Amino acid sequence: MSSSGSKLPLLLYGILLYSSFAPLPVISSKRQTLQSAMSLVRAAASSWDKREVTASNGDYLLGIKRLRRLYCNVGIGFHIQVLPNGKITGVHNENRYTLLEISPVERGVVTLFGMRSGLFLAMSDKGKLYGSGHYNDECKFKEKLLANNYNAYESAVYPGMYIGLSKTGKTKRGNRVTPTMTMTHFLPRI
Repeated sequence: MSSSGSKLPLLLYGILLYSSFAPLPVISSKRQTLQSAMSLVRAAASSWDKREVTASNGDYLLGIKRLRRLYCNVGIGFHIQVLPNGKITGVHNENRYTLLEISPVERGVVTLFGMRSGLFLAMSDKGKLYGSGHYNDECKFKEKLLANNYNAYESAVYPGMYIGLSKTGKTKRGNRVTPTMTMTHFLPRI
């Protein structure tokens, strides 16, 4: 078998890999084709390496962070907000305290960070929501996709406790709600 025949599968792999990232350039020769395919494979591999990086202290994983507002369709509909005094409430209209940074820390586990307040959303062992100035285990929540395309957020440290809002926008204790209740269903919105 010739050397160009053995390089054909690599070329196809590079083309398929790159096709999900950008349109293919027009190529005039076989040599240029092989060089372009190799550069495409290298570019794709380097972008994958940047997806999950550990911070210098190793405690907090930096991954694909999402800026979202969590909307709960209970009562008149509320966005969860983290206030600078550490209080967590629901508010009907979007404001600067409703913008959250959702960051993955483990597979299926996220933190919810109030961008304006500078506090993490956390849950105590009694199921009470509060704003924490420091990242700790109480700030971790399992993000579960529900059948209705909403998400439920369960405490990673205290299983069975969920983030929930009442029909008046007040927080519910995590041990008093279940994922079948609509007050625990949140829709991440931009």
